[in-house]
Amino acid sequence: MSQLEHIEAIEKRLWNAADTLRANSNYASNEYFLPVMGLIFLRHAYSRFLAVREGLEAALPTRGGKTRPLSKEDFSGKSAIYLKPEAVVFNAAIKRNF
Repeated sequence: MSQLEHIEAIEKRLWNAADTLRANSNYASNEYFLPVMGLIFLRHAYSRFLAVREGLEAALPTRGGKTRPLSKEDFSGKSAIYLKPEAVVFNAAIKRNF
């Protein structure tokens, strides 16, 4: 599947989800706009977190056989948001619902 076909498939899924949301809720679009945008932002933050985490972990200094834990500063240097380990359950939640 080419990248364009992949984008078109995602676009179709998003429009279908939007149509379902509009048809099955008693809310106006301005009432569900912020929660939906929040989920989109969380997905972006999680994807960016995963993209830089592996490289950061490989570059962490070790002393006495112990590697220091990742910090917020590590991620901010790579233009990513640090997510605590207990917060990194977004992907599992998404997979359950799709």
